Amino acid sequence: MSIALRKKRLVYLATDPLTAFRLMDGQLREMARRGYDVTVVTAPGELLQSVAEREQVRTVALPMRREISPLHDVVSLVRLTLLLRKLAPDLVNAGTPKAGLLGVVAARLCGVPVVVYLLRGLRFEGASGLRRLLLVATEHVAGGLAHRVFCNSVSLRERFIALGCTSRARTVVPGAGTSNGVDVARYEIDDQRRAEARRERERLGIPADALVIGFVGRFAKDKGIAELLLAFQALQTRGVAVVLLLVGSDDATDPLDLETRQTIASHPGIYQRGFVKEPCLEYAMMDVLAFPSRREGFPNVPLEAAAAGVPCVAFAATGTVDAVVDGETGWVVPAGDVVAFEGALARYARDPELRRRHGQHAHQRVATSFRRELVWAALDAEYRKLLETEVS
Repeated sequence: MSIALRKKRLVYLATDPLTAFRLMDGQLREMARRGYDVTVVTAPGELLQSVAEREQVRTVALPMRREISPLHDVVSLVRLTLLLRKLAPDLVNAGTPKAGLLGVVAARLCGVPVVVYLLRGLRFEGASGLRRLLLVATEHVAGGLAHRVFCNSVSLRERFIALGCTSRARTVVPGAGTSNGVDVARYEIDDQRRAEARRERERLGIPADALVIGFVGRFAKDKGIAELLLAFQALQTRGVAVVLLLVGSDDATDPLDLETRQTIASHPGIYQRGFVKEPCLEYAMMDVLAFPSRREGFPNVPLEAAAAGVPCVAFAATGTVDAVVDGETGWVVPAGDVVAFEGALARYARDPELRRRHGQHAHQRVATSFRRELVWAALDAEYRKLLETEVS
């Protein structure tokens, strides 16, 4: 059958099924609805089955390791090449560093007409030595071989180009950015959710007058957990009524130091929720989101919090500066500056009206520019443009 008459075969590649579950939520089903024959390939994991059931698309488990492992990576590359020859896609969207590298190489070896490298961040930021050199090299290979690099923020695009990883002509930021947008209705706070959040805070024993600072994400050094704890403890020393709500789980690839882990486990003012698939209630429990990450592409967490009307205090990392508008939807302070981070949190503790106003602006911005439907339409438009150009 002619390629012009059948559905275009679209293959998404990611290293971890969690990426497909969280960062492709709804997109896969939507692309199938828009006429693509969609297949998702990730490493094995229980969430991959959840993706298949929720999105109603084909999924394939293919072993891949997140960390650099030359022997295993070669085996994964061979397996992926054989798989792509069998699937014969018209377009491959390869994201996350390992699946991005292996996917782009395998797709080009198979002669896939359109190969997209989805750049969600620069993993080498924060790395050093040989590991940094290897990670930088992988970005050069993926960025150089892909037909297009989809950057999910303007600042990430500029950083990628400045590093010489690819040419400006090969890069694009679909729509306003982000790789999947936000389901605004899912996170919006109505009276029922507000009451539920109040009851949960009471159940946990959180004082009614305490400022609840929330964190959602991986418990990793790069996420700035240690700096957050220092700012939190400094606020308590100054007599500010504050508690810390941590939502997430440990990241074995970038583990926290022992002292930080012990503080989290023993501090009476720190509440842990573990990994939560959809932390809607947790956002509703927060007064302000803390986002001290040192490297991002375009983080979803500040946008999810914004949909809930929660302002954000963040480090000025690549990508984060696109997600938070300083002085309007939150505060952005120099990366690593604990004093400035504490000061921004203290301003929100002193001024509930400022919190409300910034939270309202954050919600309006997300609803206007980052709804999932807008992002999906922008991605589809870019896909069709590339297919018309590369496939004839």
